[in-house]
Amino acid sequence: MTQEQMKQRLEENYPNGKIEVFDLTGTQDHWEVYVESSKFAGLSRIQQHQQVMACFGPELKTGEVHALSIKTKIV
Repeated sequence: MTQEQMKQRLEENYPNGKIEVFDLTGTQDHWEVYVESSKFAGLSRIQQHQQVMACFGPELKTGEVHALSIKTKIV
């Protein structure tokens, strides 16, 4: 996945959120994402991260996304 594809996927799932995507190694398989959204209200940090990971389920299974570091914030 490209950085733009990662960002677009997150924007689809968190349309009013603040999204940032960083390619950590330049190989397009190690990512750090920051998602700030009101959709996280009432969720634990683990649940927030599980939601974000679910956005990339197929890519995580195939290894297209090898590593995903997640930072979330409730608005």
